[in-house]
Amino acid sequence: MLIRRLRGWEIPESQVTPEAVMLGRRAALSGTVAAITAAASPAQAQWLNLLGGGSDAPAKPRPALTAPNNPKFVAGRAITPEKNAITYNNFYEFGTSKSVSSAAQALNTDPWTIEITGMVDKPKKWAIEDLLKQVQLEERIYRHRCVETWAMTVPWTGFPLSKLVEMAQPKTGAKYVTFTTLADKKTMPGLGMRFYPWPYLEGVTMDEARNDLAFMVVGMYGKTLPPQNGAPLRIALPWKYGFKSAKSIVKIEFTDKRPVVFWEALQDSEYGFWANVNPEFPHPRWSQATETLLGSDERVATKLFNGYGEYVAGMYKGLTQERLFM
Repeated sequence: MLIRRLRGWEIPESQVTPEAVMLGRRAALSGTVAAITAAASPAQAQWLNLLGGGSDAPAKPRPALTAPNNPKFVAGRAITPEKNAITYNNFYEFGTSKSVSSAAQALNTDPWTIEITGMVDKPKKWAIEDLLKQVQLEERIYRHRCVETWAMTVPWTGFPLSKLVEMAQPKTGAKYVTFTTLADKKTMPGLGMRFYPWPYLEGVTMDEARNDLAFMVVGMYGKTLPPQNGAPLRIALPWKYGFKSAKSIVKIEFTDKRPVVFWEALQDSEYGFWANVNPEFPHPRWSQATETLLGSDERVATKLFNGYGEYVAGMYKGLTQERLFM
């Protein structure tokens, strides 16, 4: 016999607010926020824009970026419409909503320098254009899975992270690679949220960095990266939750100490270093069993390692004592 115990927060379906009414409320609230912002002090207006993703700004031009497709990496699902992938973004430096694409246009990517430091034979600084002269670009179509249970499939343009590791010439004792992203208070209002451990820091093991899937990204959909998606240089780690894929990278460090990464530093009871996709291991506040595909209402089953187990599962044998998932 199934005994159902009510928890006190359940309501019958008949009491659910109709979608049209809810959308109308959203529109009204948007107008209200705009009116409040207009009447607010400069400091208050900045915070209101931060919560809403910032004020409107024209999109920066994105030059074409031609590269051959690598057929080895098959996504197994349709490519997400570009308009969805470039307008639904997490980039907390520009705001806490998903509508940060306008605010992110303030990101200045010219000039852009990447610092290579830590346990390397010789520290280096590369201008992004000089770095790209040393690599062969290719296109890879990857699935991308956010810990918030939404997903997309994107044609990224870039080069293997293993190539950058080779160019950096790390010392034998290096065990981890860390990625530090831009923290520019002049253009990134989110840095004013001091409870976040800025700058954004992520990291992987050397084995993960040398894995075939780890990919340094400079473009998407046949064009350069838009600011909101991490221009001019980000990483794609498709077997991990999306927050591991650091955006707008300015420093890459080789170290023998495992870094405490951004979300782990903020809330280590919910986020850890590894963050491998696993439908059987729920986030403490929601399930990871399914995901919603951007651009549709379709909800599909989530796959272990986001479906890339053949490439990555071997790296985690013997690590059962680790919090490999989250």
